[in-house]
Amino acid sequence: MNLPHNGRRVLVSGASRGLGRAVARAFAAGGDRVAVHYGSREEEARDTLAALEGTGHVLVSGDLADPAEAARVADEAAGGLGGIDVLVNNAAVNLPHPPATTPYEEWVGLWQRHVSVNLLGTAYLSHLAARRMIEAGVPGRIVNIGSRGAFKGEPDHPAYGATKAAVHALGQSLAVALGPHGIGVASVAPGFFATERVAPRLAGPEGAAILAQSPFGRVGTAEEIAAAVHWLASPEAAWASGTVLDLNGASYLRT
Repeated sequence: MNLPHNGRRVLVSGASRGLGRAVARAFAAGGDRVAVHYGSREEEARDTLAALEGTGHVLVSGDLADPAEAARVADEAAGGLGGIDVLVNNAAVNLPHPPATTPYEEWVGLWQRHVSVNLLGTAYLSHLAARRMIEAGVPGRIVNIGSRGAFKGEPDHPAYGATKAAVHALGQSLAVALGPHGIGVASVAPGFFATERVAPRLAGPEGAAILAQSPFGRVGTAEEIAAAVHWLASPEAAWASGTVLDLNGASYLRT
């Protein structure tokens, strides 16, 4: 069975706004049906759902750091869509915790939260979706949202950088393990891109320095990242399984 170009069943985690919303819109515009997941921003998630092209989309909620909640999210998405052909692991937290000034108790709590959501939540959903794909004989796709910070370093957000590096490694391990089942797994590593969350930083004193990180003199857009995710989930991208695709406008070049 070949992966179709459209009409697929797609679960996008963390799709209430920002990149998750852009990813959901990209798949819906291509003719796919989307399960829009949210953790706490129900109103924004409903706005995402209402704006999607086509019909048959569903809304699912749950804290992916909780294994039981993650299982329920996968169950509800598969039930609402009739299965899962594509999983996009976008849900993440990114809270500041510079090591020189963060109290130890706060440091421990933030590390635990980052690991639970960014890494374990991704691992939970990936396993749940992959097992469904295998049982259904579906040559599916899993695309993980990583980060440039996994390579460049995140001095004020070290747990974010570390967990995104782990997500890249998880994706590569899954690519090898799931390839025999026709399931492709890839990751993207975006640099700075514009969303509602970072708009104040771009408009503030550090905005010019952020723009200057790229020789293009700008930051990326959520739509640019979403287009790459959409391609990595396509039938044509099977041979890209295992890749970590840099999407940072040449702001950081790794060797």
